[in-house]
Amino acid sequence: MVAYEGMLAETVTFRGAGGDTVAGYAARPLGAGPFPGVVVLHEVFGLVTHVKEVARKIAAQGYVAIAPDLHHREGPGDPEDVAAVVRAAGGNPDHRTIGDVQGAVDALRSLPYHNGKVGIIGFCSGGRQTYLAACNVRSLDAAVVCYGGRIVAGQDDLNERQPVAPVDMTESIGCPVLGLFGALDSSPSPEQTMEIERELERHGKQFEFHTYENAGHAFFADYRPSYDQESAVDGWERVFRWYRKHLA
Repeated sequence: MVAYEGMLAETVTFRGAGGDTVAGYAARPLGAGPFPGVVVLHEVFGLVTHVKEVARKIAAQGYVAIAPDLHHREGPGDPEDVAAVVRAAGGNPDHRTIGDVQGAVDALRSLPYHNGKVGIIGFCSGGRQTYLAACNVRSLDAAVVCYGGRIVAGQDDLNERQPVAPVDMTESIGCPVLGLFGALDSSPSPEQTMEIERELERHGKQFEFHTYENAGHAFFADYRPSYDQESAVDGWERVFRWYRKHLA
């Protein structure tokens, strides 16, 4: 007999930074579980269809995934229009991102079918925010950073909303970090990736980095010209191997 497979995916709300109600998208396998949880952080374009597909892909592997809309307060509206407002203002405020991620973690841990372990994954600006969260949200059990730009940042990259480069917070990282990058990327560049590695090594953190020689930025994004199938397929294998190791 073939085993039954099913999934529930839906729009959700939870309490984020400052007690605000934050919208998101959640997906989970049907059944009693218990299942590990994963917080999915979107690219700079916001909570677009592709990010919801990523949440469902993760759920299909046996996880409860929740993708917070980090631009929720600037909405409603088309995600890319709202994202343009956020970019013009200097990006999502880091303190708000940290609070919203903590709220998503708390929401996952409150579920009766959750196993108590929570990972995080983010792409592009979400990769930067994943590194930021790994440094500031103490209850995370594993992190996956996918080509996070501006983890290494100069003074011109910093502002009131994002006042500190995440790499300068590395000492505070409290969970294992997997990093997936493209050698043809400029943000982060291979040199910046090496700088992040050096900081992780200097502080004795548990991490694993892999750079794809034929990939640039956003190689996971199958709706963009930057998509690189070979790198993405291998990358997803590494992601789920990392989560099986740290979230089981």
